[in-house]
Amino acid sequence: MAQNDGARMAQATVRKVDQGEVIGLQAQNGAHVWRGLPFAASTAGESRWRAPQPAPGWSGRRDATRFADRCAQLTTPGDEEEGLKPGIIVGSEDCLALDIYAPADAAGQALPVMVWIHGGYNVWGRSGSYDGSRLAKDGNVIVVAVQYRLGPLGWFAHPYVRDSARDPEDAAASFATLDLIASLRWVRDNIAVFGGDPNKVTIFGESAGGHNVVTLLASPLAGGLFHRAIVQSGAFESLSLAEAQGDEGSVRNPSNEIVARLGAKDPEALRAVPVGKLLGAYEKSGHFVDVPRVIADGVALPSTPMRDAFASTDTFNAVPVITGTNRDEMKLFFMMDEQKVRKAWRLFPVARDQDYYDAVTRYVTRVWRIRAVDEPAAMMAAAGHDPVYSYRFDWDDGGRFLMMDFQRLFGAAHSIEIPFVFGVWSSLGDADRFLFQKRTLADRERLHGQMLRYWTSFARDGVPRSDGAPDWPTYGGERGAYLRLDAPSDGGIEVLEGPDDIDRLGADLANDPTLTQDARCRIVAEMREWYFARPVHGRLATATGCP
Repeated sequence: MAQNDGARMAQATVRKVDQGEVIGLQAQNGAHVWRGLPFAASTAGESRWRAPQPAPGWSGRRDATRFADRCAQLTTPGDEEEGLKPGIIVGSEDCLALDIYAPADAAGQALPVMVWIHGGYNVWGRSGSYDGSRLAKDGNVIVVAVQYRLGPLGWFAHPYVRDSARDPEDAAASFATLDLIASLRWVRDNIAVFGGDPNKVTIFGESAGGHNVVTLLASPLAGGLFHRAIVQSGAFESLSLAEAQGDEGSVRNPSNEIVARLGAKDPEALRAVPVGKLLGAYEKSGHFVDVPRVIADGVALPSTPMRDAFASTDTFNAVPVITGTNRDEMKLFFMMDEQKVRKAWRLFPVARDQDYYDAVTRYVTRVWRIRAVDEPAAMMAAAGHDPVYSYRFDWDDGGRFLMMDFQRLFGAAHSIEIPFVFGVWSSLGDADRFLFQKRTLADRERLHGQMLRYWTSFARDGVPRSDGAPDWPTYGGERGAYLRLDAPSDGGIEVLEGPDDIDRLGADLANDPTLTQDARCRIVAEMREWYFARPVHGRLATATGCP
């Protein structure tokens, strides 16, 4: 979804921010774009594992037509379309920057601001992968895409860090959360010159980005910096300091173990470790560095479990919230699992057992939704916080090519809703021409328009509305109302009701006549591997009679 580099620098985009003057470019659709604007100083060297500091100023006019370096990370198959092989170290520790997209006539206005937080397991990704120009122009909003420290540079809990703190925020462990807070402070102080209203800021993000939206809802340091929040396929989980360090629990790659592997004897030695050596000390899960992350450090986040904050409006930043998931979240991950999917003719992915593939997707995705939607929405409603809205995204009209059937293999998988929000039809690189076929364009554009209006009206006044589409009711506690989002050819958008819970899921799994006991227990075992499912794995194992 990267911005087209054929766009040109435009004199009309000259603006003055706190650090100095900038000039951006005009996108092909006429929107104004500013790339790579630093909101904080470099976090390299002595600044590693410290709170972000204000970005230095500059003299003259800064060229804001190029994206900043991505934050240091290992490449994954998602980078191959750029010609980068998986497993390569790319990026920089001088990466805290943001990109801004605005309608051409935004100057002098006070438009709603939508701050996008990218996903990527919190170890991968960058702001430049998302083109906000269409969302900004058609939605008449300012879109800001931000970068933040990733992997062990963004989340690291260790006495060396705390003991060498120079101020209270340096003693954190969730440094990426501090980065996001710093970006919101920059937006508060500077967005008006781009035509944005600092008193109408919506944070929104998907996957790890949605998880990070939740951290900002829970962070005592983020109060007043945003006014609405959208959690797309996020999570409400956190780790304790003791778990992240390895003092208790059984998380992979706890920091005590990493420091021992590196042989660092003091804070200075630890901060001097080259990025490549640091990332190399972590065991990996597939192509991702497996890092304890979203740490309840008592600084950026409460020291208690993060989801507990949502039981009272006194313990989270109680703004209007949208939270939702996709119907087939897990298919994105399962389609890359060689145990579940084979390559026909060594080229085309096909499920080895389609019935099991559908079943494991259905049940593990239900856990995700319960933990990220039903439980926290019910908690907020019980606390008296009514403006909570829920959705389920159901579009699954991916096409077929020879033996590949994207409707069955991919369905309404994780991340597929992002193109429908931004209106940029890209998701899987080379496979996009099969996933987004011409025959579905009119339907996709219709659903995109409806979702754009829901998202931007929510940013405008805290209530999601879309002309010609159903009214979106609040979740309503026990009623559990949610909006099903789909294309007109599949029933369109409709309001459904009925919350899910772990006990109901366990009973359904235990009594599912389509599953053998072996298949049932394999599904329960799958749940042990997923971050959001681990807290309830034991209950489901007991309900199904599985180990």
